[in-house]
Amino acid sequence: MSDEKHVYNVLRSERFLRMEGLSKEVPFFIYHFPPAWAVEVEGLRDRVTTKLRTDDGLSVVDVNLYDLAIQLLQERGVWDRVLALEPEMDKAEFRETLQGMLDPHDHLAPAIRARLNAEPSDIVFLTGLGEVFPFIRTHTVLENLQSVVTGRPMLAWFPGTYEFTQAHGHQLRALNLTASDSYYRAKDILEQEA
Repeated sequence: MSDEKHVYNVLRSERFLRMEGLSKEVPFFIYHFPPAWAVEVEGLRDRVTTKLRTDDGLSVVDVNLYDLAIQLLQERGVWDRVLALEPEMDKAEFRETLQGMLDPHDHLAPAIRARLNAEPSDIVFLTGLGEVFPFIRTHTVLENLQSVVTGRPMLAWFPGTYEFTQAHGHQLRALNLTASDSYYRAKDILEQEA
């Protein structure tokens, strides 16, 4: 994981923390990686977080979408029903049901706003993106967080590819499996100066 040192150095830099050089864009960054690296990347993220906290005195809040989705379903009293429905429904119908229950605008963004208000931090990590695919799509979450994650940068840890093509612009391909979703506002953390 030769990326670890670079990611750490970017995250701790004054330029990153002050959100400089963004040309009025949202301070959203993506670390994309092959899905097969998920376990190694989790270790990388933990080490970087620890180093930021202990060596630099920076606070990081980790918003794990998988954990948040379960929490929201439990709080609404539908978690057990969802578990019971899953084996009985076809995949497309189940996905649509979950998408309605976990709509990013109506449910995820307000919950994330409340968490960020309760836990001030220097940096936000958005994790659990592979675990919630395809019922929560990363580009939709990012679009809905533009007015929520303000005053601090956010790094999405994305299992898949984030690439630019002339024909399609910036594209997110979750787990390298699917048709891509357009999202042009985030910056690739590996292309940022430390």
